[in-house]
Amino acid sequence: MKPYDVVSRWGLALAGVLALVGCEAAADAPAETAAETAAEAAAESPHRAASARRGSARWGADYFPNIELTTHEGEKVRFYDDLIEGKVVLVNFIFTSCAKACPLETARLKQVYDILADRVGKDVFMYSISIDPETDTPEVLAAYRERFRIGPGWTFLTGDRDEIVMLRKKLGLFIQEIQDDPTDHNLSVIIGNQSTGQWMKRSPMENPHFLAMQIGGWLHNWKLPSMNPDSYANAPKLRRVGKGEDLFRTRCSACHTIGGGDVMNTAKALVGPDLMGVTERRDSAWLERWLAEPDQMLAEGDPIATDMYEQYNRVAMPDLELNQVEVAALIEYMKAETGRLNKRPTEPR
Repeated sequence: MKPYDVVSRWGLALAGVLALVGCEAAADAPAETAAETAAEAAAESPHRAASARRGSARWGADYFPNIELTTHEGEKVRFYDDLIEGKVVLVNFIFTSCAKACPLETARLKQVYDILADRVGKDVFMYSISIDPETDTPEVLAAYRERFRIGPGWTFLTGDRDEIVMLRKKLGLFIQEIQDDPTDHNLSVIIGNQSTGQWMKRSPMENPHFLAMQIGGWLHNWKLPSMNPDSYANAPKLRRVGKGEDLFRTRCSACHTIGGGDVMNTAKALVGPDLMGVTERRDSAWLERWLAEPDQMLAEGDPIATDMYEQYNRVAMPDLELNQVEVAALIEYMKAETGRLNKRPTEPR
């Protein structure tokens, strides 16, 4: 997995600061100055529009492969003509038999989907394309979507393997060095606005609210009302987050809560148990192994693992590839958070 571009995040943050400073300066300016500023902005607007057209032309039909794909509903579509032309999009690549990162990636992006809500399918479009098209038929993709409680607007697609590889290369989501394993792939996602030529590679493990803001705000050039009208003055004070809590937030929170109840999908099917008191309910050796290698335990037919798989909508716990230190930190956080919610603080080990 390639790390996403940290520089672009700071660039976006700096752009936001500069924009805020500009707004404050304009607000304090005399009426004549404000009028001059407005006139200058109007004069610049054709240049900005021309720049957007150049970006669109560069990242247009001559760049993107217009390959044929099939949706989870069996519809034939073209990548450029039908999926991205003139649209704001998020594109990632998965395969449904993945026991490691793909389920977590899908669950994390589902949080983004929920934040964007009914905008998905209207002014934002999400696409997940299979890298294992022989296995991932439209019917398999449709069943996969149902397990992850995905509604309209997020389309899953399959197609010709070689053409999909070509598309991954064009999108910068193909890593030659790991292709000895055909199921290994770049976990980054691409977000972009084809009309303006703005494109960015992001991580699906990004804070879902930040990722939703980039897609729903920045890629629309802030033309739409803010999804969060609250003032920065009301933002909570940042506190230090420990290793265990960071792991829970980035790896577990898409399917689990601690004290919030079982997570359910839109069809009211359970997809993840609440982990309040899990360190007391489960044998410590069993829990440590479950966090380290859940796919192996499920393959071995472990009775607890099998029961949970059936109970929670047949969504398998992904192998998060945690090391012993990370497993210990995650268990300690779940124990401490249970104690905090029960108002029984526990001492860290």
